[in-house]
Amino acid sequence: MADVTLTADGHARLLRDGNELPLLGLGVWQVHPGQETETAVRWALELGYRHIDTAQGYGNEESVGKALLDSGLPRDEVFITTKFHPGSKDPEAEAEHSLRRLGLDRVDLYLVHWPQDGPTWMWPGMERAHERGFARSIGVSNFDVAELDAVLAQAGVQPAVNQVQFSPFKHRRALLEACAQRQVVLEAYSPLTTGGNLGDERLAQIAERNERTPAQVLLRWAVQRGIPVIPKSTRRERIEENAQIFDFTLSDADMEALDGLDETGGTAHAIERPWWRRWIRAVR
Repeated sequence: MADVTLTADGHARLLRDGNELPLLGLGVWQVHPGQETETAVRWALELGYRHIDTAQGYGNEESVGKALLDSGLPRDEVFITTKFHPGSKDPEAEAEHSLRRLGLDRVDLYLVHWPQDGPTWMWPGMERAHERGFARSIGVSNFDVAELDAVLAQAGVQPAVNQVQFSPFKHRRALLEACAQRQVVLEAYSPLTTGGNLGDERLAQIAERNERTPAQVLLRWAVQRGIPVIPKSTRRERIEENAQIFDFTLSDADMEALDGLDETGGTAHAIERPWWRRWIRAVR
């Protein structure tokens, strides 16, 4: 696996284009627009988070933008990600709409949310959005190796990130290695397994040994490998807890034990059951 390049403080990952992606961010998937999103983002920024991850499909870009504005933080101090909804036709035009909702002149990272109707048709529009300065970096999400390679084969601006479902329980080793070989940073969504595995006894034993919570152990497992994570929470105490992952280190034995929790067989697939197919049917 290729070397991981971090910033001097060890809190951000250097992308192929020179931009810096914070290792810890707040995800706002399934967070209601309005007060719920604004409050979660405000708390996160108060607690030191400097990356907020949203999407056109989440319906809460405007709330993210309002919370960012109300925070008073300089724009350059906060990394903002949004994602192109492939049910739309033009990534360039939709990026402009996202910026209007966010109240920004650019985002830091713009991703294709999933490979609907093929992996490559969206990429020229993503490149136009990048060329017009709507996004500092562009990338993909939920792309497997073959889909990623299809984009790389035609790209003038190569994808910097592939955001996928990833955790010790979804340790997609082959996909992680393929991304590294292609200088694409794998970023983890659902790093806390949407809560489904937090009660695992093996995880609990590691957490107890380190005097940490299971959630902190899952996040530390990723960032210790230089993998950015975007855990979601709307509770202040959980948002704060999730940020406390840079002041301890898991032992090699603990890392190996966590590796052993994988349920995917080290797959190169980005996801086993594409959830967006149900979403598309519901919308249509």
